[in-house]
Amino acid sequence: MDNLTQAAARIATEEPVGDLIARALADIGVTTVFGVISIHNMPILDAIARQGRIRFVPARGEAGAMNMADAHARVSRRLGVVVTSTGTGAGNAAGSQVEALTAGSPVLHITATVDRAFMDRDRAAIHDVPRQPDMLRAISKAYLRAWEPSGAMDTLLAAARAALTAPSGPVTLEIPVDVQRVKVPGRALPASLHIAPAQPDPAQLDALAELVLRAERPMLWLGGGARHASVAATELVNRGFAAVTSTQGRATVPEDHPRSLGAFNMTPQAQSLYDRADLMIAAGTRFRGNETRNNAMPLPHPLVQVDADPTQAGRNYPVDMFIPGDARLVLEGLLARLPAQLATDANFLHDISIARAASEGVLRGALGPYQVVADALLTRVPAGRHPFVRDVTLSNSTFGNRYVQVAAPHLGVHALGGGIGQGIAMAIGAALAGEPAKTVALVGDGGAMLMIGELATAAEVEANMVVILMNDGGYGVIRNIQDAQYDGRRHYADLLTPDFSLLCASIRLPHEKVSSIEAFDAALDRALATTGPCVLEVDMTSIGPFAESFAGPPAGAAGSVR
Repeated sequence: MDNLTQAAARIATEEPVGDLIARALADIGVTTVFGVISIHNMPILDAIARQGRIRFVPARGEAGAMNMADAHARVSRRLGVVVTSTGTGAGNAAGSQVEALTAGSPVLHITATVDRAFMDRDRAAIHDVPRQPDMLRAISKAYLRAWEPSGAMDTLLAAARAALTAPSGPVTLEIPVDVQRVKVPGRALPASLHIAPAQPDPAQLDALAELVLRAERPMLWLGGGARHASVAATELVNRGFAAVTSTQGRATVPEDHPRSLGAFNMTPQAQSLYDRADLMIAAGTRFRGNETRNNAMPLPHPLVQVDADPTQAGRNYPVDMFIPGDARLVLEGLLARLPAQLATDANFLHDISIARAASEGVLRGALGPYQVVADALLTRVPAGRHPFVRDVTLSNSTFGNRYVQVAAPHLGVHALGGGIGQGIAMAIGAALAGEPAKTVALVGDGGAMLMIGELATAAEVEANMVVILMNDGGYGVIRNIQDAQYDGRRHYADLLTPDFSLLCASIRLPHEKVSSIEAFDAALDRALATTGPCVLEVDMTSIGPFAESFAGPPAGAAGSVR
């Protein structure tokens, strides 16, 4: 039977909404769904299993499932999908959905709710949250509910489009369990979810080009909203711009480019360049406080902001020009209006690489023995095009977020919202996103314990990932903050952590422990050569401390390396 005949046959028959939802997800290109099965989402997940077109990854908790879908979306550059239950199930996912919202990840969160007769009335037998929509709206770019079975398909498509449309973000679709069971006529779906990017105003592009032609020391600040504009951004740098990125915008311009500061965006060396620049174009960035000293860091003028969201003009800094539009289209439009080479101050461009090297040198000097870990990852991660996932941990706050380069924007995944404990689950989502190279995850022992059960998920689904577990027996950053700000009074930062070798053995997960820093390089190579998931534990208690203590966010510290 050809495709048209199959489609006509489906239209002529009736199917439960749960079956149609599963079929629609596959038809729009979803290959992997993450979640936790429950009585309220079982019609959809039963259909996914029967149809066999989508891989379902059974996380150990909804928070982990959401992190997996988030990282999967970032690395695959496609829609991530997570399915949760209602009530506490949806609530469990909330913290991780805040991360997806912060990062602007295109995630579709399909959550169930109770039968329509009991919805919003505090009358259901179990799992009922009368004000669940209020919670979901607060953590979503948009919230939709499929009230009527006949409209469930259109509501699903609307939710998917909303998640993918810039500024992208997680969209929640609530589907009552009784709606999932109702049979409705089948229907044909669109061939794709084409999303038209926001077109910039040509007159504004003309004005921007005039600013560039008058500038002698122009700079680009590239955020997560410009990750898809890599080709145009790199060409602008080749023509005479200097570049700097947020941590979310890393590798939009290659991180080894001599005219890029990378994400060394807040060092004294970077500030000296901002003081000399006479134009900055900030594309797809929020100028978050932890990268601008709570928006007190002086930036160049004229300051031009480019954002797909027209409501975000001057969000954190006053700007001289705001251009609403897709970052790629704006930068491509600017390129079309510029000569092949700009008359940029050659000394200014030369000083970019000097400032980058000086910033890296200061950071390396603070690492002590962990220079070995940082350099080993720097050598291997970008060259091997490994997806690089980082949890909020002492090691990431020092060298992971800036020093260890990534090969492409979509290969860098970190907990942008600052919540600990998301790294293991994110690594699973990244590892299942289709990249051939093994995912590398940098996590700490304290954060790892929040979702330690997801190691079992990694083992079960054979995710191709190595977890580099930096084990200092507690919350290292918290200890440093207590030493620096609380006269060394350490409370609640020392933790009982398990014997990770025994834990890994119990779920048949390969594990190796490094207690001497000289052994790290060879151990990392063995881990990267392992098929499937493994854990490489670094015993920081045996190896010793960093050369300098990292004591938290840098709002008041000009020399901080975070």
